[in-house]
Amino acid sequence: MKRFVFFVLVMGIAMSISAQTMAPQFMPSSSVKVPEYTFASGSWRFTDSRLYQNDAKAGLAKVNFKVPQSGIMQYQFNVRYEGGAEDGHGGFGIHIFVDSALNRASWGAGKSWLLWLNYDEKPLSKDIPVGLSAQIYRSINNSQMELISSVPLTGFEPLLTEENLAYPITFRIIANGDTGEVRIYDPTDPDNRKYYLFFIDKKDLPLKGNYVALRTNGIKLSFALEDAGK
Repeated sequence: MKRFVFFVLVMGIAMSISAQTMAPQFMPSSSVKVPEYTFASGSWRFTDSRLYQNDAKAGLAKVNFKVPQSGIMQYQFNVRYEGGAEDGHGGFGIHIFVDSALNRASWGAGKSWLLWLNYDEKPLSKDIPVGLSAQIYRSINNSQMELISSVPLTGFEPLLTEENLAYPITFRIIANGDTGEVRIYDPTDPDNRKYYLFFIDKKDLPLKGNYVALRTNGIKLSFALEDAGK
């Protein structure tokens, strides 16, 4: 199984469609290898082994990583909050199976799928729940995206304390580009067994990509990349 293992720092993503369980199959590599990358927009910098996005006002901050993807892919994240959500809004997410990278700010990311975690006390769209929520978008091109699913995560909001946000929380995604099955593991499950399942439309299969795009919106985060490869 190919892996893009990526220790990112915020509270975690939990999208509910149907919950399943599976025995853990992942053992992280001890080696550190950062894939080829380009800072496309926002204020990014590396400090030692950590990657920081420091502009809380950047709405379309993005960094593109060159990661060939096909078949079964694993993406593992650990995210830590660094500030910027005092105005009641902030989010981050990852585009997977990106066909081509645009190295400037953009709404979409080529043909890809965006898994997004959002916090918004006053959302402008009726499709986005108030407070903590998660979305799945189908990116059609760099300027168009289709909202596929949007689910509230208000049950997790009591965990968003100042103390908890000081610690990184890991979440994990396994996506099968051939079958369209995507498993998003519950970051609050200490046994790392529970996951939330959805299926990408068969008309979009098989999924193949050349890039992964990490992006933030109105929030400061730091990231540590642990490993990338097969």
